Amino acid sequence: MGTGVRSQARGADAPVEGGLSRRMLRNETLLVLALSLGASGLSALISFIGSVTRPGGLKDQTANLNSSAAPGRPWLDLAWQLFGISTALVPVALVAHLLLREGTGLRAIGFDRDRPRFDLAWGATVAAAIGGTGLLLYLGARAAGGNLTVVPESLPDVWWKIPVLIASAVQNAVLEEVIVVGYLLRRLGQLGWTPMAALLASSVLRGSYHLYQGIGGFFGNLAMGVIFVLLYRRWGRVGPLVAAHALIDIVAFVGYALLAGRVDWLPTA
Repeated sequence: MGTGVRSQARGADAPVEGGLSRRMLRNETLLVLALSLGASGLSALISFIGSVTRPGGLKDQTANLNSSAAPGRPWLDLAWQLFGISTALVPVALVAHLLLREGTGLRAIGFDRDRPRFDLAWGATVAAAIGGTGLLLYLGARAAGGNLTVVPESLPDVWWKIPVLIASAVQNAVLEEVIVVGYLLRRLGQLGWTPMAALLASSVLRGSYHLYQGIGGFFGNLAMGVIFVLLYRRWGRVGPLVAAHALIDIVAFVGYALLAGRVDWLPTA
């Protein structure tokens, strides 16, 4: 019995790619997720429980994505917006550091400037294919009572509104695709996970931190996660996924800012 325990310990401590043990890679991955989208997933779950236990239907409640941090004080508000966007990218900087420690860096997951035309072209194609479908799924889920009313932005009408919305969209794209696709799949592969198990883990994680929007937000983003993992494995790059995600969010944020209250089909708070 003692021999089996020692063998298991040696297996966990045996070095893998990059010279780190499986235990170190596992703990590193858990810490990165706890500092970023894993924590967001738990927060979204708590928010969802609060929503479903609140009197009234989900569609009568709202999920605000980009709101004012200092109403009536535009310069202070701008400072808070920029602070939030920049600090949200700290986990990406951490991942870049950890990958550099292996001697690879973000190039290992295809987040670099080697193929900008490829990334933008395929990103735009994926965004066009997923964006419209995602909108229809959201409207359907809300009509069925399975989703909150998502308010992409409620910022004041000031000069920095559109630039901040674009920056927020890019931040979301970089954070999610670098960590949930590139980094997580790389680490799970090094830890010996099967491709299917890693795909499910990445996709469920993506769905989990959108659960604050409701059931529709969870399943819609889970499906998007499956597609993005398959595309990443085909291309070996997160660059097109970052471009696609950024374009989807830019259209959602800026489009809502321009159309809310002007068209009948777009739900508002």
